[in-house]
Amino acid sequence: MEQLLALEMIRVTEAAALAAARLMGRGDNIAADHAAVEAMRTAMEEVEIAGTIVIGEGERDEAPMLYIGEQVGRPNAAVEVDIAVDPLEGTNLVAKGQANAITVLAASEKGGLLHAPDTYMEKLCVGPLAAGHVDLRLGPTDNVNRIATALGRKVADITVIILDRPRHEALIEEVRRTGARIKLISDGDLSAAISCAVQGTGVHAVMGIGGAPEGVLSAAALRCLGGEIQARLRYRNDAERERGAAMGHADEARIYRTDELASGENLVFAATGVTTGDLLQGVRFFGGGARTHSLVMTYRDKQVRFVDTVHMFDRSRPPSVRL
Repeated sequence: MEQLLALEMIRVTEAAALAAARLMGRGDNIAADHAAVEAMRTAMEEVEIAGTIVIGEGERDEAPMLYIGEQVGRPNAAVEVDIAVDPLEGTNLVAKGQANAITVLAASEKGGLLHAPDTYMEKLCVGPLAAGHVDLRLGPTDNVNRIATALGRKVADITVIILDRPRHEALIEEVRRTGARIKLISDGDLSAAISCAVQGTGVHAVMGIGGAPEGVLSAAALRCLGGEIQARLRYRNDAERERGAAMGHADEARIYRTDELASGENLVFAATGVTTGDLLQGVRFFGGGARTHSLVMTYRDKQVRFVDTVHMFDRSRPPSVRL
């Protein structure tokens, strides 16, 4: 099952990335998101799965969505899967032509991904070496020191990614007082979470409040990589609180861990770069085609693949393929 999903899901994220990348720098984040959604939905119609969207986006960005509960793929297919999607993480990044926009999905057997409301989550993400050494119930100072100890580094050598938002002013100030380095980002805490689990990116942790859908997707990636996420829901209003309670998430103090957010054994995570970032190259168009750079991971098979694909739209204009 994992091998089937890995091969098919990367085609879906590639299709979404190609569609969104054509709108890079146009200043229209809604149009870029819509293009990614429609391309992803169309690509999924050709996959031999009976899929259900259990994590999607919509109300927060007021953008077109693959909504929670939507059926995708082929209704009569033998393989039933739950799917979490972010058709375009970093809609504003694409609109402005900035780095680190990606198209993302995770898939698992039924029940393998947390069914969470479209709200916010407070998150703490670390890589494999620091996994098991942090605790979201503690303050940022304690966790920064724990990460440094686990990695055998000085605190001054630790880099923490935080979304640049007014709600994070106190968090940023406290992390700065520890002596750790901070990388502030405008969008894209999902790609940041992946980066902290990949050696060579120079990122060691992600802290702060971001989207709950991205939290579940981050958990899928980090579980495949051996990293860790701890998260708790942060509702913004009573309507979200009521929806969350109806889905079984009434306890706002509860800490959700990696294997609760993404519990599936047949777990696949796929992402394709739209704009070039810390982890993935963006879509590069050329006469007659394009080139994409993707990441696909499987939990059971313990495999991580970087996929470099040349898409030939016009065979009469063969591409010059370079390594």
